[in-house]
Amino acid sequence: MKLIRKMQKENPIWSSQRIQGELTKLGFSVCDNTVAKYMRKPKTGPEILQRWLTFLRNHAKYTVGIDFLVARTIFFKSIHVFVAISHDRRKILHFAVTANPHSQWAIQQLRETFAFDETTKYVVRDNDGIYSNEFKQTIKRFGLKDKSTAPRSPWQNPFAERVIGTLRRECLDHMIILNERHLYNTLHEYIFEYYNVSRTHMSLEKDSPEHRPIQKDGKIVSKPILSGLHHTYSRVA
Repeated sequence: MKLIRKMQKENPIWSSQRIQGELTKLGFSVCDNTVAKYMRKPKTGPEILQRWLTFLRNHAKYTVGIDFLVARTIFFKSIHVFVAISHDRRKILHFAVTANPHSQWAIQQLRETFAFDETTKYVVRDNDGIYSNEFKQTIKRFGLKDKSTAPRSPWQNPFAERVIGTLRRECLDHMIILNERHLYNTLHEYIFEYYNVSRTHMSLEKDSPEHRPIQKDGKIVSKPILSGLHHTYSRVA
């Protein structure tokens, strides 16, 4: 039983017949019904999870995730933020803000993200109502494949969800947003002066989305970002 469950854990997409076949090759005489009896029953669809995560890993270089977050001003007005992030280098390719989101505005963000992009093949998104049929057709007109996630499954768009959490925890949660322009300027500074060029990621072996060379010589200087909320560090001669 322990060997069966070990094989199941190490190979989530294997069926009982597949495990039974492997056991046969190892000299065990057991039928697949017996194998199925001792296999743990999946609770959250690990086969689907395995296939989807494998797809994301295998196609990271060619995949961009898109999503929205909502920020609130000092007067509790909602402002929507569109974010597009490359799976390969975790680089934020494009963002935009608006107080009045609609399908045509979202389509314009697609144009600004992918108009000169010759690498991306897949766009991962959720099923928000702003993604109209015209929006989906625009994705196809750019020669991209539209990959929508299952309902209520944010884990299927993990990089976009993660970066939205990062934008909140490392930026917006520490700022009092005055209006739409202030939100845009704040995110622009955080993303293009810190996140993309300086912030290190464990998944990139402690590199930043835009490759940051190792500096060993020179005086260390720091540059404050967002009035000192973050700092970038570099060496100068």
